[in-house]
Amino acid sequence: MAHFAKIGENNIVIDIEVVNENHVATEAKGIAFQKNLTGYAHWVQTSKNTLHGVHALGGTPLRKNYASIGGTYDEARDAFIDRKIFPSWILNEDTGDYEAPIPPPNGFPTQKELYDWNEVEKKWELRN
Repeated sequence: MAHFAKIGENNIVIDIEVVNENHVATEAKGIAFQKNLTGYAHWVQTSKNTLHGVHALGGTPLRKNYASIGGTYDEARDAFIDRKIFPSWILNEDTGDYEAPIPPPNGFPTQKELYDWNEVEKKWELRN
């Protein structure tokens, strides 16, 4: 199956459609198929196997991330970027993800230690 993101105003992803690969030998054919089927003009292919700039099966990542409804398609970067959670977070150009300006303690939180981002103080805080 192939996946296509429906792109709305301000390049916001408004829907994601799954298309049988028999209809979409190339991205251009998939876009043409979606335009003909729906009458909507702006579609971009996305891959469920791509996350954080890495292809899960070892292939070539497609557009940094799988599209998410409410996220954006950044034409200049040719990447799908999820919503920015906090104003202070910075876009990682390699992964296409927003990250806190300082890394979380111990790398990533574990099941025993959960941290929340404090936007006012710009720091991680241990969850009680």
